[in-house]
Amino acid sequence: MEPGKLIASGRDGAVFEFGPGLVVRKTRDGRSLEEEARTIEYMYAQGYPVPRVEEVRADGTELVMERLDGPMMMDAMLKAMHQLPRYTRLLGDLHDQLHEIKAPDWMPELDPDGDRVLHLDLHPMNVMMTTRGPVVIDWPNARRGQPLTDVGFSYVLLTCPDMPAPWVVRQLVHPARLMMARWFTKRYRGPGLPAAIAHAARLKCLDKNMSPTEVARIRRVEAQMQRKAAKAPG
Repeated sequence: MEPGKLIASGRDGAVFEFGPGLVVRKTRDGRSLEEEARTIEYMYAQGYPVPRVEEVRADGTELVMERLDGPMMMDAMLKAMHQLPRYTRLLGDLHDQLHEIKAPDWMPELDPDGDRVLHLDLHPMNVMMTTRGPVVIDWPNARRGQPLTDVGFSYVLLTCPDMPAPWVVRQLVHPARLMMARWFTKRYRGPGLPAAIAHAARLKCLDKNMSPTEVARIRRVEAQMQRKAAKAPG
């Protein structure tokens, strides 16, 4: 069966219809999705809210999964801005639930002193608000490490990247994302948080999908958090 109509497109790839109740994901560079499928299947087995994997095909370059109903968290937020605190708490709950899960030995390591599963791209555009609850998508960056590193990545992703949307929408979204980032990180406030955000920013600058403008913003966040970390007690 060939992929059908385009459903969604991002920096890394695209998702297409693929028969009743299914979608197929393909990456722009044609890389294998077998490792991502293995991660999703592991998370599904742990009871974490992820799409069900149907199969990996086309020599590993196409990932067939359950089709999720409902909007992205970001879209839901834009339609109900008064519920931003609730969505912020939900994002934190998804982090906390994720970081209770011990990473398997085969998962690539990010932090040598950490053993939890990290998503490293967990933000409102990677959470689907479905009838069975929130479901986390897009797992190519999953690594083994320290939970606070994952929190740092989410802060960077909420505050720095551009959103592919019309100018008017961006003017509404950016302040909401900044507010969400502030509320979200309050949950993890402590002397180690600035260093974790600086660490995440330094790593995110290596992402080939980041534009020069985005990298410049991330570098500013890194420098700001390094200053805060230097002043932190202990």
